[in-house]
Amino acid sequence: MSKPTSTNPNDYEVLIRRRDEAGYAAYCPQLQHMIKGSAHVEVEEAMKQYVLDYIEALKAEAQS
Repeated sequence: MSKPTSTNPNDYEVLIRRRDEAGYAAYCPQLQHMIKGSAHVEVEEAMKQYVLDYIEALKAEAQS
């Protein structure tokens, strides 16, 4: 599977589920990346930031 090239954050899904009594996980299928944490908001915000960082890297790479 090739890396996505979209610079639109809305093209990336963020799936969140409760793992157990003490944790949550966020997953982005397009980037095949998972983040684990103790709070829903924690993993949601961390994944959103991961997606934004990925997009910024794409833009920087395109300018090179």
